[in-house]
Amino acid sequence: MITVENLSKTFPGADEPVRALHDVSIDVGAGSLFGVVGPSGSGKSTLARCVALQERPDRGVVRFDGLNTGSLDGRRLREARRQLGVLPQRAELHGERTVAGNVAAPLELLGLDGPQRRRKVGTLLDLVGLTRRAGQHPADLTPGQRRRIAVARALATGPSVLLADDPTAGVEPEESGAVLAVLDRARAELGVTVLVTTPDAAVARKLCDDIALLEQGSLVESGNVLSLLSDPASRTAQALLPAIETTRTQAAAYDRTADVVLIGFATVGALLPEATTRFGIELATIGGGLTRVGDTPVARFRLGLRGERADAALAWIAERGGHVTQQGLGPQGIAAA
Repeated sequence: MITVENLSKTFPGADEPVRALHDVSIDVGAGSLFGVVGPSGSGKSTLARCVALQERPDRGVVRFDGLNTGSLDGRRLREARRQLGVLPQRAELHGERTVAGNVAAPLELLGLDGPQRRRKVGTLLDLVGLTRRAGQHPADLTPGQRRRIAVARALATGPSVLLADDPTAGVEPEESGAVLAVLDRARAELGVTVLVTTPDAAVARKLCDDIALLEQGSLVESGNVLSLLSDPASRTAQALLPAIETTRTQAAAYDRTADVVLIGFATVGALLPEATTRFGIELATIGGGLTRVGDTPVARFRLGLRGERADAALAWIAERGGHVTQQGLGPQGIAAA
């Protein structure tokens, strides 16, 4: 759907050019929810603007369905832009218009008549869960509700791609889930491909199928979220999974310690208790924790083990889908039998 190839972009600086992007390549599949994750200044927004055809890169190519967008101009460029719904970080609504009027604004520019506009606006307000707010004005809404109206407006022209730049910026934590749910619903019900930029690991965990991790304008790694999390040494695992904090005193109480990543309901819920019983060992979680990636539970624990069959227990856990790194010995590559 969207292919970014070797994208680079610099901006003038006070003393020397500022490198915003350097040789970044990503693939965003049709119908996916793709997250570009990184700290402030990592190049996320610049990448979003290049994909949205609002910024031309110095080098590299952005393709939509194989079409090189850098070769487009005039009518063809306008047509390509119409396939893109854009939710900028600071999406301003028209204060003098009602909620329905804000969503209708792009449809007026397209020349849709009144009945068509009203039907489309009604569908979009239902999608974002704000039908009852149609006659109110933006000043009457919370920041999260205004953000959802901005999403509805970005979807009004029927784009195939929605670019959401830091969609929960300025939104209180208790409202951010509703904003993310709207993006997920747009993908599920409208078939829209959603590209999200965010500095927030919680957004990536909750929303994204695939991610690209950026730092200082360069791509660190990219791929399916759960696949990247299955490697405890990946930067994505370090960014998205619960931190492991243990003391030497805690670790010294056990014969050995090991870090384990467990993915999925059956693995998280049953594997460690069964290993304890099956191998007659003492096993305790002395660090880490449990989180969710979408609807999938994912745990990263540091385990303390006592007993002669501790190594056998760790091998058995790995055979059944656990991803094990033994502390003090380095990554062990314990493979499934």
